[in-house]
Amino acid sequence: MIKAYRKCLSNQSLKPYSSTSPLYSIYSLSDYGIDHPRHGSTLATKGVGHLVRKGTGGRSSVSGIVATVFGATGFLGRYVVQQLAKMGSQVLVPFRGSEDSPRHLKLMGDLGQIVPMKYNPRDENSIKAVMAKANVVLNLIGREYETRNYSFEEVNHAMAEQLAMIAKEHGGIMRFIQVSCLGASSSSPSRMLRAKASAEEAILRELPEATIMKPAVMIGTEDRILNTWAHVAKKWSFLPLIGDGSTKIQPVYVVDVAAAIMAALRDDGSSMGKVYELGGPEIFTVHELAELMYDTIREWPRYVKVPFPIAKAIASPREFFLRKVPFPLPTPDIFNLDQINSLTVDTLVSDNALTFDNLGIVPHKLKGYPIEYLISYRKGGPSFGSTISEKVTGTEF
Repeated sequence: MIKAYRKCLSNQSLKPYSSTSPLYSIYSLSDYGIDHPRHGSTLATKGVGHLVRKGTGGRSSVSGIVATVFGATGFLGRYVVQQLAKMGSQVLVPFRGSEDSPRHLKLMGDLGQIVPMKYNPRDENSIKAVMAKANVVLNLIGREYETRNYSFEEVNHAMAEQLAMIAKEHGGIMRFIQVSCLGASSSSPSRMLRAKASAEEAILRELPEATIMKPAVMIGTEDRILNTWAHVAKKWSFLPLIGDGSTKIQPVYVVDVAAAIMAALRDDGSSMGKVYELGGPEIFTVHELAELMYDTIREWPRYVKVPFPIAKAIASPREFFLRKVPFPLPTPDIFNLDQINSLTVDTLVSDNALTFDNLGIVPHKLKGYPIEYLISYRKGGPSFGSTISEKVTGTEF
């Protein structure tokens, strides 16, 4: 009886796995390489809910997710990596700069769970190598200004399309999430937003099951809007206000965007093939957001309103000389021509769009903890000065 049972097990162990087995698509990639036969899209129809998990769900657990996060060393990337590592996922971190670029991410996961991998975004084989063992791909790559080496179209469109094509050929990628931008449209006055819109179309053409996230301008400790404004206001004692400051925006806390990505990744597949617009719970004009910044750093607001034509004239020389001089030009901060163009129209969540609510997330209001990092700009330390609201609150007994 025992011998017959062992013989049965032995025969079963010799049988190849069915191609429909979810574990086959995850763990049979050891021979994947440049000569691997090309496959069609095999994105799972039920998200990643059926992966084998071990542990209680913390950093030392095994979630079953092996995620390649392109753009992990950027602003949003560190929050996404932290959330993935927190649930026991292995995170592959492609980077192209210094070895120190991903160093801060390694502390977020258990030993060996955060794996930095140097790659070249222009080398297809290099991209395949960092994606070979993954079953989830997140693309957070984006740039709001051009350099001598990388144009808007290459960074925001071509790279995203290439990742989608390679993920399709891979045969084992179960989820693909693309982070775009709120306001991305083929008719946008911004080249970056037009490139992002083209990337969305290309990705959904290659991978109809992909999920697109379109966050508004993100606010957080490392952001490039309130930090920039506070730095300029401290350095020059005034803040240039592009236009009259009446453009409406819907800034969102970066932690909420990371939470939205994780919610889509953990669902039963209901978010696959859908586009989400992620805006904060409050609508600000640019002037109102600047007032909130001044209120937090406890400085008297001083503005210099710069009409759009003059702002564009100030920003244009950099774009003109960008590829005409043999050295890199400074990174634009306030006077970024493409961002100036984007400020000529309001950037708000569409009326019928899928939002945080559809992912079961309640986004934070900005005032308070989300912008607490700005207290570092107070000239007399964190306790220096007082705001009008604090004065009023102090007199109410």
